[in-house]
Order: sequence, then structure tokens, then C-alpha cells
Amino acid sequence: MKILIPADQIQQRVAELARQIARDYHDRPLTIVGVLTGSLIFLADLVRHLDLHLRIGLIQASSYRGETTTPGELTISPELLPELRGRHVLLLDDILDTGQTLVRLVERLQTLEIASLRTGVLLRKIGRQQVAFEPDYTGFDIPDAFVVGYGLDYNDEYRHLPYLAVLKDE
Repeated sequence: MKILIPADQIQQRVAELARQIARDYHDRPLTIVGVLTGSLIFLADLVRHLDLHLRIGLIQASSYRGETTTPGELTISPELLPELRGRHVLLLDDILDTGQTLVRLVERLQTLEIASLRTGVLLRKIGRQQVAFEPDYTGFDIPDAFVVGYGLDYNDEYRHLPYLAVLKDE
């Protein structure tokens, strides 16, 4: 696999994003909602940099199954969400691809009487968006390639890699 973003560059950018988030939420309690499973490593590294009053919640949303590299039907499982009513929420995902997942999740969270909602993504894939959506925080813009590592997978493999790489024989 060809390394697209090395581990040290990811860690540097995550720290920069954390500083930006800390400035934005310095006086407000925050709930970060990570989208399972791809955002777990990003979420863990990000919160280690945050000295904020915060809670962590999780929501499962998936449109990729098994060995596919193209999105299918989106399924959302909110069972792991904490009470969000009146909370400031940061929805954190691994990648903004077509935008369908994030738009649906934002719509879902906005029905929960939250105080505010912002979104953050580690990666934004250039040229793939099918809906107009701009995340509040973006780690990296990447080309239209199927990437793995740092939480992103192919057939539930490669999440453990500390870097981001383009999957061979995409």
C-alpha cells in the first residue's frame, strides 16, 4: 500500500484540531459523538488533547459492508448515545465521502433538542460529495481513493495502522 498520510502528520493535525475545538468550547460542556467504528482512533487521540468538561457518546452508522469499496444503504444504530438534550454536541466521523451519512446523522441529532451541533471529520474526500455539506472541522482533504488505516477499514481489516494508506488494487 502507498502511504498517503504518515502517522506523525496525523498526530500533528489531530493536536491542531484539538486546540481549535478547545478554543471554541472553552466555556461550554461538550459531548463528542463518535461515529462507529471508523472514528474510534481519531476520537481517542483527539480527546487526549482536550482539557474540557466533556462526555463521549457513540453512534453506529454504516454504508460499507464487507469487501465493498462503494457505499450501499445507510443503517443507523443510536442505542449507544447518551442523553443529549440541552448539550453542545460535536459529531465526529472518520471521513466525508458522499456526505449522505453525515447529513442523515445531523438530521437525526437535531431532533434530540440539543443546544448546538458542529461536525468534524478526519478526512474529506475531494470530488465525491453528492450533497452540500461543510464540516466545521476537517483534518485533511484527500483525493478520491479508497483509504485504510487510522480507524478506516476494508472488510474490517487495516484499522490498526497508525498511518493512512491507499488500498492496493482498489
